[in-house]
Amino acid sequence: MASQATARAKRLFELVELLSSRPWSVAELTEYFGTSRRTIERDLEALKELGQSPTRVARGRYQLLPKSSPLNPVEALAVHAATRLLYHQTPAPNRYYVRALDKLAAMLPEPARTLTQESIRPLRKHGDDRSLELVAQAWFERRYLRFEYRAADSKHWHKNELAVYFVEVNRQNLALYAIGYERTYHQEVRTFKLTRMRNLHLLADPYEIPEDFSPGAFLEGAWGLVGAHEHRVTVRLRFAPEAAPRVLENDYPGLEIEERLEDGSLIARLEVGADAEGFPIEVLPWVQSWGPRVEVLEPENLRVRWIEEAKQLFEALQKGDPRQE
Repeated sequence: MASQATARAKRLFELVELLSSRPWSVAELTEYFGTSRRTIERDLEALKELGQSPTRVARGRYQLLPKSSPLNPVEALAVHAATRLLYHQTPAPNRYYVRALDKLAAMLPEPARTLTQESIRPLRKHGDDRSLELVAQAWFERRYLRFEYRAADSKHWHKNELAVYFVEVNRQNLALYAIGYERTYHQEVRTFKLTRMRNLHLLADPYEIPEDFSPGAFLEGAWGLVGAHEHRVTVRLRFAPEAAPRVLENDYPGLEIEERLEDGSLIARLEVGADAEGFPIEVLPWVQSWGPRVEVLEPENLRVRWIEEAKQLFEALQKGDPRQE
Protein backbone atom coordinates (compact mmCIF):
# COMPACT_ATOMS: atom_id res chain seq x y z
CA MET A 1 0.00 0.00 0.00
CA ALA A 2 2.80 2.35 0.92
CA SER A 3 4.56 1.64 -2.36
CA GLN A 4 1.39 2.49 -4.32
CA ALA A 5 1.09 5.78 -2.44
CA THR A 6 4.73 6.57 -3.16
CA ALA A 7 4.29 5.74 -6.83
CA ARG A 8 1.27 8.01 -7.05
CA ALA A 9 3.05 10.85 -5.27
CA LYS A 10 5.91 10.61 -7.76
CA ARG A 11 3.42 10.53 -10.65
CA LEU A 12 1.61 13.62 -9.34
CA PHE A 13 4.90 15.47 -8.94
CA GLU A 14 5.90 14.61 -12.50
CA LEU A 15 2.42 15.47 -13.72
CA VAL A 16 2.82 18.99 -12.33
CA GLU A 17 6.09 19.33 -14.23
CA LEU A 18 4.56 18.09 -17.46
CA LEU A 19 1.46 20.29 -17.27
CA SER A 20 3.61 23.31 -16.39
CA SER A 21 5.63 22.88 -19.56
CA ARG A 22 2.89 22.50 -22.20
CA PRO A 23 -0.70 21.34 -22.81
CA TRP A 24 -1.31 17.56 -22.57
CA SER A 25 -4.34 15.48 -23.44
CA VAL A 26 -5.54 12.66 -21.19
CA ALA A 27 -4.62 10.19 -23.95
CA GLU A 28 -1.07 11.55 -24.16
CA LEU A 29 -0.65 11.35 -20.37
CA THR A 30 -2.04 7.82 -20.35
CA GLU A 31 0.54 6.75 -22.91
CA TYR A 32 3.34 8.64 -21.17
CA PHE A 33 2.75 7.07 -17.75
CA GLY A 34 1.64 3.70 -19.07
CA THR A 35 -1.50 3.72 -16.93
CA SER A 36 -5.26 3.84 -17.44
CA ARG A 37 -7.31 6.83 -18.55
CA ARG A 38 -9.29 6.69 -15.31
CA THR A 39 -6.06 6.91 -13.27
CA ILE A 40 -5.03 10.08 -15.10
CA GLU A 41 -8.48 11.61 -14.62
CA ARG A 42 -8.26 10.90 -10.88
CA ASP A 43 -4.78 12.45 -10.79
CA LEU A 44 -6.11 15.62 -12.43
CA GLU A 45 -8.83 15.81 -9.80
CA ALA A 46 -6.22 15.28 -7.07
CA LEU A 47 -4.20 18.21 -8.38
CA LYS A 48 -7.25 20.44 -8.02
CA GLU A 49 -7.62 19.35 -4.40
CA LEU A 50 -3.97 20.22 -3.84
CA GLY A 51 -4.46 23.73 -5.21
CA GLN A 52 -2.98 23.00 -8.63
CA SER A 53 -5.87 23.52 -11.03
CA PRO A 54 -5.10 22.40 -14.59
CA THR A 55 -6.90 24.56 -17.14
CA ARG A 56 -8.65 22.93 -20.08
CA VAL A 57 -7.19 24.56 -23.18
CA ALA A 58 -7.54 23.96 -26.92
CA ARG A 59 -8.34 20.49 -28.33
CA GLY A 60 -9.19 18.96 -24.96
CA ARG A 61 -5.75 19.40 -23.49
CA TYR A 62 -4.90 20.42 -19.93
CA GLN A 63 -2.18 22.75 -18.73
CA LEU A 64 -1.07 24.52 -15.58
CA LEU A 65 -0.91 27.99 -17.05
CA PRO A 66 2.28 29.87 -16.20
CA LYS A 67 2.35 33.32 -14.75
CA SER A 68 3.12 36.23 -17.02
CA SER A 69 6.62 35.98 -18.47
CA PRO A 70 9.27 37.83 -16.43
CA LEU A 71 11.43 38.07 -19.55
CA ASN A 72 11.84 41.29 -21.46
CA PRO A 73 11.43 41.09 -25.26
CA VAL A 74 15.14 40.56 -25.97
CA GLU A 75 15.44 37.88 -23.27
CA ALA A 76 12.33 36.13 -24.60
CA LEU A 77 13.73 36.15 -28.14
CA ALA A 78 17.01 34.69 -26.84
CA VAL A 79 15.10 31.85 -25.13
CA HIS A 80 13.13 31.22 -28.32
CA ALA A 81 16.34 31.15 -30.40
CA ALA A 82 17.98 28.76 -27.92
CA THR A 83 14.95 26.46 -28.07
CA ARG A 84 14.99 26.35 -31.86
CA LEU A 85 18.75 25.72 -31.99
CA LEU A 86 18.37 22.85 -29.53
CA TYR A 87 15.50 21.49 -31.61
CA HIS A 88 17.59 21.49 -34.79
CA GLN A 89 20.51 19.64 -33.20
CA THR A 90 18.52 16.97 -31.32
CA PRO A 91 21.03 14.10 -31.08
CA ALA A 92 18.50 11.28 -30.52
CA PRO A 93 14.89 10.78 -29.39
CA ASN A 94 14.74 11.26 -25.62
CA ARG A 95 11.75 12.29 -23.50
CA TYR A 96 13.83 14.34 -21.06
CA TYR A 97 15.45 16.32 -23.85
CA VAL A 98 12.03 17.16 -25.27
CA ARG A 99 10.75 18.07 -21.81
CA ALA A 100 13.65 20.52 -21.45
CA LEU A 101 12.59 22.20 -24.70
CA ASP A 102 9.01 22.41 -23.44
CA LYS A 103 10.21 24.05 -20.21
CA LEU A 104 12.18 26.61 -22.17
CA ALA A 105 9.19 27.35 -24.38
CA ALA A 106 6.95 27.71 -21.30
CA MET A 107 9.03 30.73 -20.26
CA LEU A 108 7.93 32.67 -23.34
CA PRO A 109 5.04 35.13 -23.56
CA GLU A 110 2.20 34.46 -25.98
CA PRO A 111 1.94 33.92 -28.89
CA ALA A 112 5.56 32.71 -28.90
CA ARG A 113 4.85 30.12 -26.18
CA THR A 114 2.13 28.24 -28.05
CA LEU A 115 3.82 28.46 -31.44
CA THR A 116 7.23 27.37 -30.12
CA GLN A 117 5.67 24.44 -28.26
CA GLU A 118 3.82 23.43 -31.42
CA SER A 119 7.10 23.56 -33.38
CA ILE A 120 8.57 20.98 -30.99
CA ARG A 121 5.72 18.52 -31.62
CA PRO A 122 7.61 16.28 -34.13
CA LEU A 123 10.04 15.31 -31.36
CA ARG A 124 7.35 14.24 -28.91
CA LYS A 125 7.79 10.52 -28.94
CA HIS A 126 9.21 8.29 -26.28
CA GLY A 127 12.77 7.58 -27.30
CA ASP A 128 14.79 4.83 -25.68
CA ASP A 129 18.21 6.22 -26.63
CA ARG A 130 20.05 6.93 -23.39
CA SER A 131 23.30 8.27 -24.87
CA LEU A 132 22.51 11.85 -24.01
CA GLU A 133 21.45 10.93 -20.48
CA LEU A 134 24.61 8.95 -19.81
CA VAL A 135 26.92 11.66 -21.13
CA ALA A 136 25.16 14.24 -18.98
CA GLN A 137 25.21 11.97 -15.93
CA ALA A 138 28.91 11.23 -16.43
CA TRP A 139 29.69 14.95 -16.57
CA PHE A 140 27.52 16.08 -13.65
CA GLU A 141 28.52 13.16 -11.40
CA ARG A 142 32.15 13.23 -12.61
CA ARG A 143 32.29 9.52 -13.38
CA TYR A 144 34.14 7.90 -16.26
CA LEU A 145 32.09 6.95 -19.30
CA ARG A 146 32.93 3.84 -21.32
CA PHE A 147 31.82 3.61 -24.95
CA GLU A 148 32.80 2.52 -28.43
CA TYR A 149 33.62 5.22 -30.96
CA ARG A 150 34.16 5.35 -34.70
CA ALA A 151 35.64 8.45 -36.27
CA ALA A 152 34.15 9.77 -39.51
CA ASP A 153 37.15 8.60 -41.55
CA SER A 154 37.48 5.19 -39.89
CA LYS A 155 35.86 1.79 -40.39
CA HIS A 156 36.78 0.54 -36.93
CA TRP A 157 35.20 1.01 -33.52
CA HIS A 158 37.57 1.75 -30.64
CA LYS A 159 36.85 1.35 -26.94
CA ASN A 160 37.22 4.56 -24.95
CA GLU A 161 36.90 5.64 -21.33
CA LEU A 162 36.28 9.35 -21.00
CA ALA A 163 36.34 11.85 -18.16
CA VAL A 164 33.91 14.47 -19.52
CA TYR A 165 35.21 17.99 -18.91
CA PHE A 166 32.75 19.92 -21.08
CA VAL A 167 29.93 19.45 -23.59
CA GLU A 168 29.98 21.80 -26.56
CA VAL A 169 27.69 22.56 -29.49
CA ASN A 170 29.66 22.75 -32.72
CA ARG A 171 28.82 26.09 -34.29
CA GLN A 172 29.22 24.63 -37.79
CA ASN A 173 26.93 21.59 -37.66
CA LEU A 174 25.13 22.22 -34.31
CA ALA A 175 26.08 18.71 -33.16
CA LEU A 176 26.92 17.91 -29.54
CA TYR A 177 30.48 16.96 -28.63
CA ALA A 178 31.96 15.75 -25.35
CA ILE A 179 35.39 17.12 -24.49
CA GLY A 180 37.54 15.37 -21.92
CA TYR A 181 40.45 13.13 -21.04
CA GLU A 182 40.35 9.72 -22.73
CA ARG A 183 42.44 7.31 -20.64
CA THR A 184 42.58 4.08 -22.65
CA TYR A 185 43.03 4.61 -26.39
CA HIS A 186 44.27 8.20 -26.79
CA GLN A 187 45.45 9.09 -23.27
CA GLU A 188 44.91 12.80 -23.86
CA VAL A 189 42.17 15.42 -23.97
CA ARG A 190 40.02 14.79 -27.04
CA THR A 191 36.63 15.65 -28.54
CA PHE A 192 33.95 13.03 -29.27
CA LYS A 193 30.78 13.51 -31.27
CA LEU A 194 27.83 12.06 -29.34
CA THR A 195 26.16 10.55 -32.41
CA ARG A 196 29.29 8.47 -33.11
CA MET A 197 29.20 6.80 -29.70
CA ARG A 198 27.62 3.40 -29.05
CA ASN A 199 27.31 0.93 -26.16
CA LEU A 200 27.68 3.59 -23.47
CA HIS A 201 28.18 2.52 -19.85
CA LEU A 202 28.61 4.73 -16.81
CA LEU A 203 31.52 3.56 -14.62
CA ALA A 204 31.95 3.95 -10.89
CA ASP A 205 35.43 5.47 -11.31
CA PRO A 206 35.41 9.14 -10.25
CA TYR A 207 37.55 11.92 -11.69
CA GLU A 208 38.28 15.58 -11.09
CA ILE A 209 38.32 18.26 -13.77
CA PRO A 210 41.74 19.95 -13.71
CA GLU A 211 41.64 23.47 -12.32
CA ASP A 212 43.64 24.73 -15.27
CA PHE A 213 41.17 23.35 -17.84
CA SER A 214 39.44 26.24 -19.61
CA PRO A 215 36.79 25.58 -22.29
CA GLY A 216 37.49 29.00 -23.77
CA ALA A 217 41.23 28.36 -24.06
CA PHE A 218 40.69 24.85 -25.41
CA LEU A 219 38.28 26.03 -28.11
CA GLU A 220 40.14 29.21 -28.99
CA GLY A 221 41.01 29.22 -32.65
CA ALA A 222 38.70 26.32 -33.43
CA TRP A 223 36.46 26.83 -36.44
CA GLY A 224 34.46 23.90 -35.19
CA LEU A 225 35.98 21.48 -32.70
CA VAL A 226 38.55 19.34 -34.49
CA GLY A 227 42.08 20.47 -33.80
CA ALA A 228 40.94 22.99 -31.22
CA HIS A 229 43.78 22.10 -28.90
CA GLU A 230 46.31 21.09 -31.54
CA HIS A 231 48.22 23.25 -33.99
CA ARG A 232 46.92 26.59 -35.15
CA VAL A 233 47.50 28.08 -38.56
CA THR A 234 46.80 31.40 -40.23
CA VAL A 235 44.39 31.28 -43.15
CA ARG A 236 44.36 34.22 -45.58
CA LEU A 237 41.60 34.62 -48.17
CA ARG A 238 40.69 37.04 -50.95
CA PHE A 239 36.95 37.57 -51.31
CA ALA A 240 35.56 38.86 -54.61
CA PRO A 241 33.62 42.17 -54.65
CA GLU A 242 30.25 40.38 -54.94
CA ALA A 243 31.03 38.37 -51.79
CA ALA A 244 32.34 41.30 -49.74
CA PRO A 245 28.95 42.51 -48.39
CA ARG A 246 28.11 39.03 -47.09
CA VAL A 247 31.51 38.71 -45.43
CA LEU A 248 31.15 42.09 -43.74
CA GLU A 249 27.60 41.55 -42.48
CA ASN A 250 28.28 38.14 -40.90
CA ASP A 251 30.11 37.72 -37.64
CA TYR A 252 32.40 34.85 -38.59
CA PRO A 253 34.43 33.77 -35.55
CA GLY A 254 38.00 35.05 -35.62
CA LEU A 255 37.73 36.57 -39.11
CA GLU A 256 39.65 39.84 -39.47
CA ILE A 257 39.65 42.14 -42.50
CA GLU A 258 43.24 42.93 -43.43
CA GLU A 259 42.61 45.10 -46.44
CA ARG A 260 39.80 46.50 -48.57
CA LEU A 261 40.97 46.75 -52.17
CA GLU A 262 39.93 49.40 -54.68
CA ASP A 263 37.90 46.96 -56.77
CA GLY A 264 35.74 46.14 -53.73
CA SER A 265 37.39 42.83 -52.87
CA LEU A 266 38.62 41.96 -49.38
CA ILE A 267 41.72 40.33 -47.93
CA ALA A 268 40.78 38.51 -44.73
CA ARG A 269 42.60 36.34 -42.23
CA LEU A 270 41.68 34.01 -39.42
CA GLU A 271 43.51 31.79 -36.94
CA VAL A 272 42.08 28.28 -36.91
CA GLY A 273 42.89 24.92 -35.39
CA ALA A 274 44.58 22.29 -37.55
CA ASP A 275 44.91 18.54 -37.39
CA ALA A 276 48.10 16.66 -36.49
CA GLU A 277 49.45 17.28 -40.02
CA GLY A 278 48.85 21.02 -39.74
CA PHE A 279 45.89 21.06 -42.13
CA PRO A 280 42.87 23.27 -41.24
CA ILE A 281 40.35 20.58 -42.15
CA GLU A 282 37.24 22.20 -40.66
CA VAL A 283 37.56 25.48 -42.53
CA LEU A 284 37.81 23.81 -45.96
CA PRO A 285 34.06 23.17 -46.49
CA TRP A 286 33.29 26.75 -45.51
CA VAL A 287 35.86 28.08 -47.99
CA GLN A 288 34.46 25.82 -50.73
CA SER A 289 30.94 27.06 -50.02
CA TRP A 290 31.95 30.44 -51.49
CA GLY A 291 32.68 28.87 -54.88
CA PRO A 292 34.63 31.14 -57.26
CA ARG A 293 34.00 34.15 -55.01
CA VAL A 294 36.98 33.32 -52.80
CA GLU A 295 40.65 32.56 -53.36
CA VAL A 296 42.87 30.83 -50.80
CA LEU A 297 46.12 32.74 -50.38
CA GLU A 298 47.62 30.71 -47.53
CA PRO A 299 48.53 28.30 -46.04
CA GLU A 300 49.93 26.47 -49.02
CA ASN A 301 48.50 23.07 -48.07
CA LEU A 302 44.98 24.54 -47.96
CA ARG A 303 45.48 26.36 -51.27
CA VAL A 304 46.70 23.17 -52.97
CA ARG A 305 43.81 21.10 -51.61
CA TRP A 306 41.30 23.80 -52.56
CA ILE A 307 42.62 23.90 -56.15
CA GLU A 308 42.81 20.09 -56.45
CA GLU A 309 39.21 19.57 -55.36
CA ALA A 310 38.01 22.35 -57.66
CA LYS A 311 39.76 20.60 -60.56
CA GLN A 312 38.21 17.27 -59.59
CA LEU A 313 34.76 18.85 -59.62
CA PHE A 314 35.40 20.44 -63.03
CA GLU A 315 36.64 17.15 -64.49
CA ALA A 316 33.63 15.29 -63.14
CA LEU A 317 31.29 17.83 -64.73
CA GLN A 318 33.20 17.64 -68.01
CA LYS A 319 32.74 13.85 -68.14
CA GLY A 320 29.03 14.30 -67.55
CA ASP A 321 26.56 11.81 -66.19
CA PRO A 322 26.79 8.53 -68.18
CA ARG A 323 23.17 7.85 -67.35
CA GLN A 324 22.17 10.73 -69.62
CA GLU A 325 23.97 9.34 -72.68
